[in-house]
Amino acid sequence: MKLPHAVIVKSPGLLPMLYRVRELANELNIPERTLRDWLDAGAPHLRDERKHIWINGTVFNQWVQGQRKPKREHRLLDQQAFCLRCKMVVELSAQEQRAIKGKLVHIKGACPQCGCIINRGARDGSSGEQNQLHAD
Repeated sequence: MKLPHAVIVKSPGLLPMLYRVRELANELNIPERTLRDWLDAGAPHLRDERKHIWINGTVFNQWVQGQRKPKREHRLLDQQAFCLRCKMVVELSAQEQRAIKGKLVHIKGACPQCGCIINRGARDGSSGEQNQLHAD
């Protein structure tokens, strides 16, 4: 389920108390119908003997954090790039590297699978050593 950025940002500020649907919708600045749809989809809530819906702010925040996509930790290596035609990470063949500005470099190569040209930007981690080698 994709949650709006505003809900992700505002949910940690919810108090550890019971909210009504309208109160929580106003607090998060979302339509009440959207919140009710989330409750139907599995968001945590309680019902009292009169069938009124109550939502614990802390538990709802934990549910929101659980719905977020995990951060992508995978970084491409220097010789890798993402081929838009093959839709996968590939090892570049016939790789050319050109300095742009400061530590930024432009990497151009070919996909070994389909042969299309791939362009990629990167940061040059060893720019001091490499620049001295190119200057000689």
